[in-house]
Amino acid sequence: MKGIELSRLFYRDVVRPWLNKAFPDLRHDAGIFGYGSELLGFDDDISRDHNWGPRVQLVIRPADFPAHAAAIVDGFDAVKPASFLGEPIGYRSRPHPPIVADDALGRPSHGVEVFTAAGILRTRLDLDPTAPLDALTWLSLPEQRLVELTAGEVFHSDLGELARLRETLGRSPRDVTLYKLATQWRRIDDEQAFIGRAGLAGDDLGSRIIAARLARDIMRIGFLLEGRYPPYAKWFGSAFARLAGATTLLPLLAAALAADTWQQRQKQLAQASLAVAEMHAPAGFPLSVVPRIGPFFDRPFLTINAEAIGADLAGAIADPLLRGLPIIGSIDQITDATPLVVAPERARRAISALYEASSGPAPHA
Repeated sequence: MKGIELSRLFYRDVVRPWLNKAFPDLRHDAGIFGYGSELLGFDDDISRDHNWGPRVQLVIRPADFPAHAAAIVDGFDAVKPASFLGEPIGYRSRPHPPIVADDALGRPSHGVEVFTAAGILRTRLDLDPTAPLDALTWLSLPEQRLVELTAGEVFHSDLGELARLRETLGRSPRDVTLYKLATQWRRIDDEQAFIGRAGLAGDDLGSRIIAARLARDIMRIGFLLEGRYPPYAKWFGSAFARLAGATTLLPLLAAALAADTWQQRQKQLAQASLAVAEMHAPAGFPLSVVPRIGPFFDRPFLTINAEAIGADLAGAIADPLLRGLPIIGSIDQITDATPLVVAPERARRAISALYEASSGPAPHA
């Protein structure tokens, strides 16, 4: 059984009946979010080591949290079954303990956690729920954390808070997406000629590494165009394969990475770049420049006019804050260092410091 289905049944058959009896007047939302391959449906027998098992997160009103959160966590601990559908209750093999904060509470001995909506924002994204979510803040939000909050499932929606959070965070604003797209094309422009240059110099391994980097950049464009957040490396390719654009892009990218010569490698990558460029207009991001493949100046390297495409996308940004920033990128486009992308507070400080150093004092994020 998949983890989401297990947790859905756990809530329906165990947690909800108990809540109805013990707290009959308590309005709540229920669902599953946070860590775990099951949030994306990628769980299997191997991937049951990151909080996999019967679990549910409850969202209650701020006014109810002081009076009821501890009573729910303690009360369920007293009545919980030893197992559910053959799976043990509790943090059997869960490296990420439940959060304990002013507006979040859980216990390792069972899988029921209680939050307020503000508590989810504070504990999972380090966001002040009273502060506006401006463009610079969006650039600092690690996409893995956004995946963890917007994947999964809502099992019950009495308040609608969990659904609203998922809707608000489910897709970045248009101008933020334009900025990220411009950054991806800048990255492609920076390195695309190097596939051939490294190959021509006899560095086949270096040429292959550059091709793989560019393939990832093209794949990230696919996620952006379809309004999906890419998960971290383990599931990046699996999630990409689900995109509509993957039908076209996967054969080209696979051929590029399997190519034995740099000439064939650069040809396939150029074709993949052209294909993803042509997906912009159908996705709602039309280009005023025509994507084209051609030589890199007078050298025998095939490239796409990535610089012009990136500039065109950047020119369509309306947000004055983003228009004033250099095209550097979001936290995930700058680094994939785990200590940053799993820690939103560090990511926010890094983005603020980077843009302050790059363009003068940055607005507080």
